[in-house]
Amino acid sequence: MIHVFRKGTDESKPVMVMFHGTGGDEQDLLPLAGLLSPGSSVLGIRGNVLENGMPRFFRRLSEGVFDEEDLIFRTQEIKQFLDEAAVKYGFSADKTVAVGYSNGANIAGSLLFHYGKAFQAAVLLHPMVPLRGLKLPDMSGLPVFIGTSMNDPMVPAHESRELEELLQGAGAVVNTYWGNQGHRLNVEEAEAARDWLKLQLV
Repeated sequence: MIHVFRKGTDESKPVMVMFHGTGGDEQDLLPLAGLLSPGSSVLGIRGNVLENGMPRFFRRLSEGVFDEEDLIFRTQEIKQFLDEAAVKYGFSADKTVAVGYSNGANIAGSLLFHYGKAFQAAVLLHPMVPLRGLKLPDMSGLPVFIGTSMNDPMVPAHESRELEELLQGAGAVVNTYWGNQGHRLNVEEAEAARDWLKLQLV
């Protein structure tokens, strides 16, 4: 997978694994990684799917309707890539924090739905429920931050609440931040995620 790895200055901190939104790339969320965990190494990944020329992590059939078969395949593909990247760059695969925005949050959520504690923690910004009807693995104690908005035109509030409940039902410790700035990634949300993450990494 096309990606960028930047070695951090503090090896005691987890590697930040960044998943962009539709139309983004592996560089998009690097500044956010620096805000969330200064000194961490960062792995930015570009999605392998193109939609009208825009990179994504998996196909969709229409707005808000996922191609579930492709989502499952891409989830497995990314898990394999993460395991290989850990060997290549010399970090522990279980000492990572997933950070995803929109489509990137959905693939990060799918990784949790399939592999449970695939990460030390996860920051999901404007995610949807990636798959329904799946028996979720054990996520006991896994810290998850959900950033969402009461007025997000792409992610209805009930969708965010459903995701929160599914993750909690699997044992995850979920903190949900409700903003009011639509679907866009915003400073208040990022700062709330930063403050939350500080407490998880003590």
